[in-house]
Parts: sequence; C-alpha cells; structure tokens
Amino acid sequence: MDLLEELRWRGMFHDMMPGTDEHLRQNAPITGYIGFDPTASSLHIGNLATIMLLVHLQRAGHRPLALVGGATGMIGDPSGKSAERNLLDEEALRRNQAGIKAQLEKFLDFNEGPTGAKVVNNYDWFKDFGFLQFLREVGKHLTVNYMMAKDSVKRRISGNEDSGAEGLSYTEFSYQLLQGYDFFHLYKELGTTLQMGASDQWGNITTGTELIRRMSNGEGKAYALTGQLITKADGTKYGKSETGTVWLDPTMTSPYQFYQFFLRAEDVDAPRLIRVFTLLSQQEIEALEAEHAQAPHLRVLQKALAKDVTIRVHSQEAFEAALAASQVLFGGGDLASLDEATLLDVFAGVPQVEISRSEVADLDALTLLSTATNGVIFASKGEARKMVQNNGVKLNRQKVALDQSATAVAPLLDKYLVAQKGKSYFLIKLI
Repeated sequence: MDLLEELRWRGMFHDMMPGTDEHLRQNAPITGYIGFDPTASSLHIGNLATIMLLVHLQRAGHRPLALVGGATGMIGDPSGKSAERNLLDEEALRRNQAGIKAQLEKFLDFNEGPTGAKVVNNYDWFKDFGFLQFLREVGKHLTVNYMMAKDSVKRRISGNEDSGAEGLSYTEFSYQLLQGYDFFHLYKELGTTLQMGASDQWGNITTGTELIRRMSNGEGKAYALTGQLITKADGTKYGKSETGTVWLDPTMTSPYQFYQFFLRAEDVDAPRLIRVFTLLSQQEIEALEAEHAQAPHLRVLQKALAKDVTIRVHSQEAFEAALAASQVLFGGGDLASLDEATLLDVFAGVPQVEISRSEVADLDALTLLSTATNGVIFASKGEARKMVQNNGVKLNRQKVALDQSATAVAPLLDKYLVAQKGKSYFLIKLI
C-alpha cells in the first residue's frame, strides 16, 4: 500500500497540492519534512499524530526530516491562535530542542541509508542571516498581498474583541516567510521536495512551495501534503485530559496517566484513534472493531490502543506497570508494588485526608476511619462499626476488625493507608 492509500484508510489525509500523488509514486525515495515548535521540552499527543505522518512516509520508502524550529520558535506561529504568545530565550529553546529530538528518535529510523531519518534545526541557518540580507534575498519574492491572503493572517487581522483576537504583530506576520525559507533551504541543501503538517499549516506550507518556485526562477518544484487535525466526535481538539496537555515525556505525564488517557477514549472516538496512533494493519483493526462491537463494555479497542501507544512512546515495562496500576482500582493489583508517584496517580481522584503519626498511634481503626479523619470516610464511629460488621471496610486491602488498632496495618511507603468503604476509595496520608 502506498503512502496516500495508507493515510486515506487511516483517516489521516486532508489535502495535497496537484502533482503530489505522482511525485510520491516515483521510484526513487523523496525527502519530506515536518516542522516541530520547541516551545516546550516535550512533544504532546497532538504532535504524535503529525509524527505518524513521518513514520508512514518512511515506511513507504521515503526519507523523513524533522525540523526543530530553534529560530522560528523564537517568534511563534500565529496559525490557530488569537493572541501572541510569550517568546522563549535561546537557552530554553536549546533545552527544548534536545528533549524533542530524543523523543523523535523513538519513532523514526535514523540509519545512514537513503531513507534514514534526520533532525535539523533552522537556527543553524538563520543565526548568521542578517536582517537586511534576508529582506534582499528572500522578502522581495513575496508580496504583502500574498501573505495577507493566508487564513491564519486574515483571522487575526480581521478579528474583533468578541472573537478574542488581539491583532497581529509584525513578528508573527513574518513567520510564514521564515517557514517558507526553511523549505527553500532544505530544498536547496538536502533535496527536500515535500513538506507535510496538520491541516492548519496549509498556508505556511504552500508559502514555502511558492518561495521555492520564485527563488529558483520558476524551475523549482515542491509539494505540500496535510493531515487531518485529530479531534473528538464533538469537534474539540484531541490531546488534553482533565489535568491538561498529555505529554510524551514521562516526567510531565506519567506512563500510568498516559495509558489511562487512551483507555478512557469514548467508543465513538476509538476507531479513528487506533488508526491514527498505531501501526496495526487494517485487517487487525477491523477484527478488533468486530470484537468490540460484540461486547463494548470490555473496551477491547481502547485496551489495544492504549497498549500499543504506551509501549511505543514509553516501553513494554512502562505499559506493564501502568496496566498493573490500573488493576489496583478493580481489586486485582498489588498496592505494595506501586511507587509513590504511581500510587498518587492511581488515587488522584479519590478523597484524601492527612493525619499526624503521633495521633494514629493511640487510635483504634474505627476512630481513625471516622472522627479522627474529620468524617471524610465515615461520618461517625457508629456508621463505621456497622459497615465493619458487614465486612465492608478494608485498609490496604485487609479487612478491618472491630477491635483492631489503627497501627495494625503497615502503611504503604511508610506513609499511606488506602481505605475502602464498599466500592469507594479514600487515601489517608500520615504526616
């Protein structure tokens, strides 16, 4: 299956310039690139959908380039935004670039062959490019009328207070010219003839193809291809959880949280997500969909999706740890096996209460579960006693007895007690 057929059945294709299809079908490998904005030290789920375009490009026998925008990151792309963002200094951008490159190496094959991936940084060719030189050699090739016709520019310039737009600075207005020159530079130096990106990048990408044509006296030919923006069934962007952006860096979004994000995907979204974010074949995915349709409550699609993506972004070990942690809430996991970060992740949404160690030493379990924890778990000692008599209360998975002391159960990590009241969980922290 060629690249376009692959992207179409996966629902990842959005648009392309005339001639792109024929260009991709030529026998020799072509070189295509996507730009990544280094405004954070990690890429996120939204970027992962774009990375998958490069993955499929390489799998189709072509050479992928990932451009980290060290120079353009100092300015900021106005596409899809209503306000100018804060600019980062060079040190922060360099730090972010290093993190992004390390993440890209997990997905692309950086071999020395004709299809081996490569990471480039546009700061390397812009750092010594003088302002006047840039205006003379590049700026003269595009008219203001051409640049203002782009949707990303028109929305910001014509915006009003009701739309939340704040106008457009010259700094952001120049972004498409800089990105366009990126394409020309890569065309000239590395033979890059294709730029890809999400659908909201169409204007910036086609500026590059036009600049290549004009700066090569009409002889240069370059192409553009965009993928679908990944949205939920309700039209909102896919990539954020209740706690914010879902990052690929495990220190910013833990593997457990990452796994849970995909596991919680709605049934209506799962078929598309498994096509975009995994490399499972069409036959494999359709078989999973048929199985899922027979018993939707088993969440077969979501489990396959979450497993595949967690392993590729993190590791097999991280997936197994996330799976074990996920089973804790359903009674099948070992609480003592969880490290502190994962324990807090697992019980992030349950009521939590703190109590001093010295106070616990003199308490019985019933008092601990009621008045000593301010009624968060049980409103009264009598209520706690009644449920203990019915074998409905546990501390760290051990059933609580009527005459049990509060210290009879060893705290997890020497400071946590997980209380269960029927099917409800509570976390007690000893301070």
